[in-house]
Amino acid sequence: MAVPASIRFMEAQLLAYKRVWKGSLFTSFISPTLYLLAMGVGLGSLVDGGGNSPAFGELSYLQWLAPGLVAATAMQTSAGEASFPVMAGIKWRKTYQVALNSPLSPVNLVSGLLAWVVIRLLTVTVVFAGIASLFGAFTLSAAFMTILAALLTGIAFAALILAFTSRLEDDTGLSMLFRFGIVPLFLFSGTFFPISQLPAAVRPIAYGTPLWHGVELARSWAIDVPTTFPVWVHITVLAGFTVLGLLLARWGFHKRLIT
Repeated sequence: MAVPASIRFMEAQLLAYKRVWKGSLFTSFISPTLYLLAMGVGLGSLVDGGGNSPAFGELSYLQWLAPGLVAATAMQTSAGEASFPVMAGIKWRKTYQVALNSPLSPVNLVSGLLAWVVIRLLTVTVVFAGIASLFGAFTLSAAFMTILAALLTGIAFAALILAFTSRLEDDTGLSMLFRFGIVPLFLFSGTFFPISQLPAAVRPIAYGTPLWHGVELARSWAIDVPTTFPVWVHITVLAGFTVLGLLLARWGFHKRLIT
């Protein structure tokens, strides 16, 4: 049976990663542990010591924080994979132009890159959720649901950032993306505190971000926290961002590499 061309391109990303995988050990294993120790256990002891906050109910801060951190980590992983490596393939190393001399098309490149991001998301979120369950943040069965919510979040970001990167002429836009996009989203999309604590004028901005919907979904599925909107709304929003990003990414890759 013939292997789809997009899978072949995904395999190329995997082969390249096999040469540098040791460099990702810190972010895959040590970083989740440090996050949970510093924020969930360290800061959490101060939060819990002050009495249960109405925002957290009877949950400890660690239990409330961990699902959101898994979703936020998925966002960061997708941003890392869909930004500078893609810019390198398009502009600096020009490996994508070389790939198009084979039967691959721009659509195959986008699909293969997204498939590769899914693999990276699985490895990162499984490790993070597993470590969080060892800390007692949630059960192993809940960890599976947290991973699923994080995957939906990461895929949405990957599609959007692939589209964004495909239209850039240099990496200045990527630096701006991380400085004014990814970092603020990480801090102010409900990962560390409920967005109800944000000024009323700012909350609608958070409602429109993929990360907030992913965090809401992760908490709902992992620790049964009620969501602001019905679960199907969060899933629909994430799916909508994914479809929009894929359509724009395919158009962007074709325009950049073909026309």
